[in-house]
Amino acid sequence: MEPVLTAAAAWLDAVGVGPWSRGSALVYPVANTLHLLGLVMLVGGIGVVDLRFIGLWRGLPMAELSRALTPVAIGGLALMVASGTVLFAADGAALARSAIFERKLIIIAAALANAVAFRWIWRARIAGWTDGAPRPAQAMAAASLLLWLAAGASGRWIAYG
Repeated sequence: MEPVLTAAAAWLDAVGVGPWSRGSALVYPVANTLHLLGLVMLVGGIGVVDLRFIGLWRGLPMAELSRALTPVAIGGLALMVASGTVLFAADGAALARSAIFERKLIIIAAALANAVAFRWIWRARIAGWTDGAPRPAQAMAAASLLLWLAAGASGRWIAYG
């Protein structure tokens, strides 16, 4: 994965994003703050939905909760992609060699694959889940929660790796 990340870092430098993110006293801290806000929106939104699918808050209808909070999570993910690109551009060459950063990207890919699979498999059935989600759906919701938390934790660990 390092050659792809190195090429991405070089491209971001060539189009000016890298120098812009490194050359301003405000760009990096603002991008970092927006990245954290995106993480809160993502894990806060989908985390509540996942916990409901696992079995918490049985009085809340699953379909409505999912319909309300999934867009918040998707917005958080979009914010993280945009701000993460700026953060990566600031130090892309070093991040391209970071095993922790690579692990973070792999965890994100697994979390996204799990989310797509969950929607593809269960979307039409969620409205009928009044007594609780089936065990396989609960397992996927638990995996979602753990994967997104692991991605967030990996991001924090990059500075120490």
